[in-house]
Amino acid sequence: MGLPENPNIFANNPLDRASYRRTDKAWIAEQMADPQSLFVPFRKLEPFILPEAQPGDGKDVGWLRMGLLKELAGPDPLVIFLGINRRGKSLFAADVTGLKDAENHPALKGLGAFEELRGLAMSGDITPTELAILAQAKSMIDWHLRHGFCSVCGTASEIMEAGYKRQCPSCKAEHFPRTDPVAIMLATYKDSCFLGRQKIWPKGMHSALAGFIEPGESIEEAVARELHEEAGLKVSHVTYHSTQPWPYPSSLMIGCHAVADTDEFKIDGIELSAGRWFTRAEIQAVLAGKGDGSFWLPPPFAIAHQLVKAFAEEKA
Repeated sequence: MGLPENPNIFANNPLDRASYRRTDKAWIAEQMADPQSLFVPFRKLEPFILPEAQPGDGKDVGWLRMGLLKELAGPDPLVIFLGINRRGKSLFAADVTGLKDAENHPALKGLGAFEELRGLAMSGDITPTELAILAQAKSMIDWHLRHGFCSVCGTASEIMEAGYKRQCPSCKAEHFPRTDPVAIMLATYKDSCFLGRQKIWPKGMHSALAGFIEPGESIEEAVARELHEEAGLKVSHVTYHSTQPWPYPSSLMIGCHAVADTDEFKIDGIELSAGRWFTRAEIQAVLAGKGDGSFWLPPPFAIAHQLVKAFAEEKA
């Protein structure tokens, strides 16, 4: 019996990550040499995407044969083992940013284009499972590009374990990919929920509050702290809703609902520029496309949308 489907974009990754294989250099080498294995190239953290074959079909990930890897990524490529798909094929991701005029390279010209992942998620042109794979790849490549040097002694570190570790050749320090936990929460009071907005957001947009979880802090404590710091809200009950991998660069959004003690609030004027309580009926109207136009909500690809939707459906 599998896990229930996560409602959030970038979740539901279908690959067998086969983490136990990462330390097996011979096996990884065999997979990279296997003509059935595939890789997706990334340029400036954008994946290579194939256009629709027919209108309405949706776009596809630009998976390529491993024989093109060195031609596109160079003799010492940044390549990550992603996992094994349901057909038993090993999948990889590779950074080809150093390739000049990549889209016009003979191996790629006329096939597709490098596209920004957020735009693909918002448009719905790529299936959710493929988006999850691309999110994994983007986060991993981004981590390597940001952490090329040992944080202990400053020496250039080396890629190990199929891309899931870097090791310093000088002091032997080991470095592993990081995931930054973020609490994102929807406060509720009786039949209303609290949404805030920042000055830089599009006019009328309101969303759930969020903030990074600090060292030594539980999820519940982070929820209570962020709500109090940003909106002066006091809560006594926190429940978990779902999580969303967020590859910007590599966060894990932990979605929660929190019951406020009162409806009194005070906007901090720093993180938030405004905020207010919205009734369940107001939220339901906006989700149904029947709002009065005074406010709007984040799109479905954002976990904030799923938190608000659960409230509207009286599941929070």
